[in-house]
Amino acid sequence: MGPFDWLPHAPLEPLPLDWLNGVELAVLRLDRIDPLISGNKWFKLSEHLALAQQAGADGIISLGGAYSNHLHALAAAGKRFDFPTVGLLRGHPQDTPTVLDLKAFDMQLHWLGYGGYRARHEPGFWQPWHEHYPHLYPVPEGGGGIAGALGCGVLVEQARAQLSNVGWDDYDAWWLAAGTGTTVAGLALAEAGRHPVYGAMAVPDDHGVAQNVRAIVQDGFALLDASRGGFAKVDPLLLDFIETTQRACGLPLEPLYTGKALLALKQQVEAGRFPPGTRLIFVHTGGLQGRRGLAA
Repeated sequence: MGPFDWLPHAPLEPLPLDWLNGVELAVLRLDRIDPLISGNKWFKLSEHLALAQQAGADGIISLGGAYSNHLHALAAAGKRFDFPTVGLLRGHPQDTPTVLDLKAFDMQLHWLGYGGYRARHEPGFWQPWHEHYPHLYPVPEGGGGIAGALGCGVLVEQARAQLSNVGWDDYDAWWLAAGTGTTVAGLALAEAGRHPVYGAMAVPDDHGVAQNVRAIVQDGFALLDASRGGFAKVDPLLLDFIETTQRACGLPLEPLYTGKALLALKQQVEAGRFPPGTRLIFVHTGGLQGRRGLAA
């Protein structure tokens, strides 16, 4: 398997918005690390890939939906670094823009239906797949777990090294969208209590984000509901906020994660949660490839 010492660099930029009310905001642009292997997905994958290499595996098998940013980044990495990838997909065959890319990147696809996908946390789930693909290393949905979290720790170093770019000597907290909570957990682990990490949950409470994070790290984080009624639920207020923000500062957002997280921050700032002068780092977790499905 290929050169996994590739460490892309995410720029830290000031994010001036008219609703900040004295709060200072900088954005860590994970959407800008690479045209295809974008966002927080590579960082989550990096430690899994190292483990796969240690285990002598030839490639990776993992899971996701028909718009999965994780499978998209994994398939693109497999194509670029020349290792085989297999995707186990939720639901029934459909050619979304994401799925068409997975095929173009030579990922082997298996559609599990909905019931079959729900079984992914059951003890015997991986056994038949391991028999079918003995040389592939299984990676959980979204690149989660402790390995995914450890891979995200480098983001703290990258942001700290660039504080002078935004005229800061320190910062007060992190703010980012949470889908599985893996990146939140990774930042909280790396911070070890120095700066709190706020996760704006893009999914409802019953998706188990809090349990996922607590399985990795006990404190140093706080989770808030930013799901706006459910995962992938989009409403006019959110879409209008995204459009207004993009016009105001040119930051591209998507409505599943980054748009929801930034809107939730606006609401918290307006509610007075952060006093003027608070310095927050907003992590742009990428996911822009998923916008194509919504346009369709």
